[in-house]
Amino acid sequence: MTEAVQNNYPKRRLGKSDVSVTSLGFGTVPLAGFKAKASYVEFERVIKAAYDDGVRYFDCAPMYGFGKAEYYLGHALRELGIRNDVVVSTKVGRVLKAASKVEKLDTVYGIEWVDPLPFLDTYDYTYDGIMRSFEDSQVRLSLDYIDVLLVHDLGRAWHRDQADIYWAQIRKSGYKALDQLRAGGAVSAVGLGVNETDAVITVAREFEIDCSLIAGRYTLLNHEPLSAAFEELKQRNVSIIAGGVFNSGILATGVKGKSVTYDYGSVPEAVVSKVSALETVCEKYGVSLGAAAIEFVLMHPAVATVVLGAQNVDEVRQNTAATAKAAPREFWAELKQKGLLPENAPTIRLD
Repeated sequence: MTEAVQNNYPKRRLGKSDVSVTSLGFGTVPLAGFKAKASYVEFERVIKAAYDDGVRYFDCAPMYGFGKAEYYLGHALRELGIRNDVVVSTKVGRVLKAASKVEKLDTVYGIEWVDPLPFLDTYDYTYDGIMRSFEDSQVRLSLDYIDVLLVHDLGRAWHRDQADIYWAQIRKSGYKALDQLRAGGAVSAVGLGVNETDAVITVAREFEIDCSLIAGRYTLLNHEPLSAAFEELKQRNVSIIAGGVFNSGILATGVKGKSVTYDYGSVPEAVVSKVSALETVCEKYGVSLGAAAIEFVLMHPAVATVVLGAQNVDEVRQNTAATAKAAPREFWAELKQKGLLPENAPTIRLD
């Protein structure tokens, strides 16, 4: 087993809120039954390993294992006695109902949870839906307050031709629920948890949010937010919680990895070619591809934290070890010179 690496991760504030998160956070998708059965014993071990390595921010959602991630995380925080030392985020926009009473949703990524809890998710971005989702999460987590509340998967990229229905719901009454929860102290920061940037810009122009978890949209392979989106969010003081920095796998394993995926699907040839070129430069400078993927995202001034997942303690150690050493400036310069990164990509370490 890989040895622990104690890191003193800097903390960065989420927008105008009083919440500060470590620059490395931990996501619970892999421990909620994503591709493999998740046991509580292993869940607690992984949370402890991340905490021991310096991580103080943990993210979950009702969707993950249909309640399992929240149920396990809350129990682990109590058993380990670390609740008061960490920041917890969960999500609203889905209400879980008994699996025998509702039909399974057809989702973009089509995640098949292994041995989930006996519930299914239903979309609801109304005032009542957000309040019920929040209160249900409090019960599963057994927490009297939740630090960060994120609206999950709002936007056209996820909901496609049904998107207008859910935009209407949150505009009519959903924003009111978020405002009340934050103003009343039930949560300290609110934002979005999405796989697209456009939805974050739209909401930020309509309602004051503190942050947004954006998965897979700003990585070594995806640079579109550099065109304008991240700068606008920075000006609006909306902090980015960056998820999916490995694009669901390929930037962690490289092109020769086992069962390699890109955004939860097969890998296009153009992506294979680009990752191969990235790996060549990484080898030249002795930088691991995964470490480069993490550091690249963290160097953007709009990004407060990078959230990584792990299925076991060794993966936790690999992730935390990858953050211990900065890549040389020459490495980033060569990536730009070869056209693998745009010239305007921030490549100066902030901490």
